[in-house]
Amino acid sequence: QVQLVESGGGLVQAGGSLRLSCAASGRTFSTYTMAWFRQAPGKEREFVAAITWSGERTYYADSMKGRFTISSDNAKNTVYLQINALKPEDTAVYYCAAPQHYYRYSLKDTKDAYDTWGQGTQVTVSS
Repeated sequence: QVQLVESGGGLVQAGGSLRLSCAASGRTFSTYTMAWFRQAPGKEREFVAAITWSGERTYYADSMKGRFTISSDNAKNTVYLQINALKPEDTAVYYCAAPQHYYRYSLKDTKDAYDTWGQGTQVTVSS
């Protein structure tokens, strides 16, 4: 079993930056990949990016390319999401997720492929 704890969210002005962290504990060696999703009020949870723990492979949603950067620190069991040039429409709860065992080697962009979620961290961008 893997446990995930996100941090780093907050209230920022448009144009600012944030780095979100996701600390993983437990059987992290069994996951191989991790992902970030976000959920804005009244909207479906959407995929942001995924990464292998080694950092060798990354995958971004088309709409997230450019301002979002996912990275991993295997030694710290931590995955990061750097968000630059924040916009009010980035306001959401950001979640990290670990994949189901069957998808553990894949970089998946569907939330059904993930069965372990953190509690989320709120990002609010003011205009």
